[in-house]
Parts: sequence; structure tokens; C-alpha cells
Amino acid sequence: MIDVAVRYWERARKAGLPVGEDFGAFYRAVEWMGLQRHLKVAGIFARLTLRDGKPQYLADTPRFIRYIRATCARYRELAPLLRLVDQVEGVTGSEVLVMGRG
Repeated sequence: MIDVAVRYWERARKAGLPVGEDFGAFYRAVEWMGLQRHLKVAGIFARLTLRDGKPQYLADTPRFIRYIRATCARYRELAPLLRLVDQVEGVTGSEVLVMGRG
């Protein structure tokens, strides 16, 4: 994923698009946007399962949770969200690995 983001960022900068000078900040924004979308889908799947009685969506949930966990683990600011995910899933002690300028 990071290689695709680097290529896009480089081409976007050459084209004059407003992606910023700092690739780290750009990539963080990409990851956080992906996190937001995965959280949204996880919420939709929970609603479909709990309210609408459609448990077949639960089969895809581990993939979304893995992305959420991996992204949260890379940023100190997201540690509270990771703890919440741990609490909901009954997991203890996820580790936060800090990227960038913590």
C-alpha cells in the first residue's frame, strides 16, 4: 500500500495537486481516511447483524478489524481507539508502534 501512496503522491505533486510537501503527513491522512472507512463498514456490518438479523456479514469482519488494529497500532493518537477495540473484543495488551513525529 505504501508504494502505491508514494507513486500517487509523487505524481500528484508533479501535477500541482495540493498533496503537501511532507509525504509522512500525506500518508498519515491516507491511513486515517482508510481507518474511518473501515470503522464505518464495521458499524454497518454490526447493524446488519444485530438489528437486521443478517449474520452472514460477520464473516468479513475479521479483515476490517485487522486493518483497524494495524492502523491504530501505528499512531500514538489512536491508542485510545485501539484500547476500545480491545475492550469490545475481549483482547488485552495491544501494542502501539509509533510512526512519524509522535
